[in-house]
Amino acid sequence: MEPQQHDHGTAPGTGTGTGTSTDPGSDPRTGTNPGPDHVALIQAEWRRERPDLDVSPLAVIGRLHRLAARLTGELCLVYSRYGLGEGEFDVLAALRRAGAPFERAPGELAAHTMVTTGAMTKRIDRLERAGLVARRHSEDDRRGRVVALTDAGLRLIDEAFTAHMRNEHRLLALLTPDEAAALETLLTTWQHRLDGARPDAV
Repeated sequence: MEPQQHDHGTAPGTGTGTGTSTDPGSDPRTGTNPGPDHVALIQAEWRRERPDLDVSPLAVIGRLHRLAARLTGELCLVYSRYGLGEGEFDVLAALRRAGAPFERAPGELAAHTMVTTGAMTKRIDRLERAGLVARRHSEDDRRGRVVALTDAGLRLIDEAFTAHMRNEHRLLALLTPDEAAALETLLTTWQHRLDGARPDAV
């Protein structure tokens, strides 16, 4: 399952930039040296063609972009076993996390899953046709409408989420516990700083 390749990358070699090698070196878990990856080759080409530019950021962002696409594909394999796409899984998971009676307003669901209300409506429609959610009046405000898990939806998301966590453990097991902890810290720090950056900083 190879994700579509986008033009981001890094490579060993010299040229404008940090000048550091991006050869990953020996893997301490296997003792092997995989050599430059596909992303590395792309950056090598850019260093050759545009030596006037510092293309070192591609070493990080290019790999994150490629890894994100690969991980999404791995996760979607599990969702599909339960007849779900990524969007449908996100809706059911957001409802399950809400706790009994497992309901949220459509706008709240859209905010939790970071999609537009129009896109959320389409997801809810599909799940409702499948008998996994139901629209009803809110118990707190009879004028408002909420989306709630049905009994079938609750059973399905509990099974699917169990498999999802097993899958994520499998993927993360490719790192050592120390590597996973360090990566979590770095990603959290970067996300916080990016969230606090000025929109016009670019």
